[in-house]
Amino acid sequence: MKGFRCSARHGYAVEVSPFLPNRLACATAQYYGIAGCGTLFVLEQRETDVQLLRSFDWNDGLFDVTWSESNEHVLVTGGGDGSLQIWDTANPKGPIQVLKEHTQEVYSVDWSQTRGENLVVSGSWDHTAKVWDPERFQSVCTLQGHEGVLYSTIWSPHISSCFASASGDGTLRVWDVKSGSCRMAIPAHKTEILSCDWCKYDQNILVTGSVDCSLCVWDLRTVRQPVAQMLSHTYAIRRVKFSPFYKTVLASCSYDFTVRFWDYSRSPMLLDTMEHHSEFVCGLDFNLHIPNQVVDCSWDETIKIYTPPCFAALQEVAS
Repeated sequence: MKGFRCSARHGYAVEVSPFLPNRLACATAQYYGIAGCGTLFVLEQRETDVQLLRSFDWNDGLFDVTWSESNEHVLVTGGGDGSLQIWDTANPKGPIQVLKEHTQEVYSVDWSQTRGENLVVSGSWDHTAKVWDPERFQSVCTLQGHEGVLYSTIWSPHISSCFASASGDGTLRVWDVKSGSCRMAIPAHKTEILSCDWCKYDQNILVTGSVDCSLCVWDLRTVRQPVAQMLSHTYAIRRVKFSPFYKTVLASCSYDFTVRFWDYSRSPMLLDTMEHHSEFVCGLDFNLHIPNQVVDCSWDETIKIYTPPCFAALQEVAS
């Protein structure tokens, strides 16, 4: 396991570059995001350690980060001041653009992955999602409908102009940007939903993670009840991610200080529990380039890179 310490900064989100297998970015905040500034760390993993390539400071906490899908040097972060910041790793002076329309914290940012689109979606505590063209200085559209704060906004990897959102109002919603409307609202949990993600192999499957300590897998064709429910976390689930390598495998991180790995097609569904943090684990991502490598970040001021032991067994079964 490799690690990096971001002193006096508490990790909120981490994402591996879609272009460079050893590059990752981490959005952090001072004082647990309650006050102070934020820092974006751009890191390079080597054979035995993790090195700092660049760091960027912002005057408020940074709560999420997403890499550009069209330029390997560009990233977007979401801040506590309601703005999105666009950064260029080749430009060390600061953000190349700041997009300010949200009236409260931006808690989620995601860059579209479908061909022919170059859009960013943001989710805010002002109850709205906004879609942005990074080449322009204003949002393309604002989507309203949630009755609580938005914690997660994730583009579909399959369907253009479609994203999902998870909210404090307990619903999972699916949006069509072209029509500017909510296509589906699923009462997925009775408590706040902090995260959602799309399956990489099936356009109808999503997962939600909630304050009720459960993960639920949903099939958009039959939403009366979840396809699967996973219980093992003891505090709120902060982030969920589907594996890019296995259709039914996913990961979750939690305020219980753990990262857990699941396969909802098996029994038992829990594959592994990682307990290498001493504070809330908020950020989580799979490396698209290095099979089964995972990166996470925590309020304990550390970023960890590792391959969970359970994936060795999965590879044996697959082969």
